[in-house]
Amino acid sequence: MLAKKMYLCSVEFTLSIMVIKKAEFIISNTDPSRCPKDGRREYAFIGRSNVGKSSLINRLTGVKGLALTSSTPGKTQLINHFLINNAWYLVDLPGYGYAQRGKKGRENIQKIIDAYLNEREELTCLFVLLDCRHEPQKIDLEFINYLGENGIPFAIVFTKIDKISASRLNGNVAAYKTKLLETWEELPPLFCTSAESGKGKEEILNYIEEINERKDGI
Repeated sequence: MLAKKMYLCSVEFTLSIMVIKKAEFIISNTDPSRCPKDGRREYAFIGRSNVGKSSLINRLTGVKGLALTSSTPGKTQLINHFLINNAWYLVDLPGYGYAQRGKKGRENIQKIIDAYLNEREELTCLFVLLDCRHEPQKIDLEFINYLGENGIPFAIVFTKIDKISASRLNGNVAAYKTKLLETWEELPPLFCTSAESGKGKEEILNYIEEINERKDGI
C-alpha cells in the first residue's frame, strides 16, 4: 500500500489564527539550487493548469496580483518564492500536464517539478489543487500516487467550490476519497476553497500555522 511510504502532514488544530501582514515576491527560477538558502520552511502549491492556483494564492495572502493570473492556462513555468511575514515561503510551482505545451515542454516542466519536490529539504507541505467541478482525473491521481511513492508530505485543496452546487461538490469529493482509498490506507488533509468568497482561506492558513508551531516546539 502506498501509505507505507507516505509522510502525512496531519496535525491537530488549535485556536491559532494566522494573519498575513506581509507578502513579498523574492525570486523566480527553474533550478532548485538557486532557491532561497535561509532555511525557512516552504509551503508549495501545485495543480493542473487552469485550476485557479494564482487566484487562490492571491486570496490567501490578501495581495491582489501577487501571483499573476491569466485567462491562458499554463502561464506559470517557474518556481516562484513569496516570503510571508518574514517567516516562511509560499511557493508557486508550475502546473503539470498542460497538453498545449507539447511533449518536450511538458517534459521540461516535469523536470522542474521533480527537482524541486525531491531536492528541497525546506519543503514542509505541498498543497495539491484539484478543480472540484470534475470527477477524479487520472493525471491527478497519478501525481498523488507519485507523491506517496516519494514520501512527499502533502494536502489536497479542492478549488472553485462556488462554481457548483453543494450536492455536486459533496459527490465529487466523495468520489475522490473513494478512489484514493483504493490505494491509500489513510487520506491526507482535505480543504475546500473558493478564491472568490475566501472560503477555506482561514483553514489553510491555520493549518500552516499549526505545523510551524509544532515544528518550533511551541
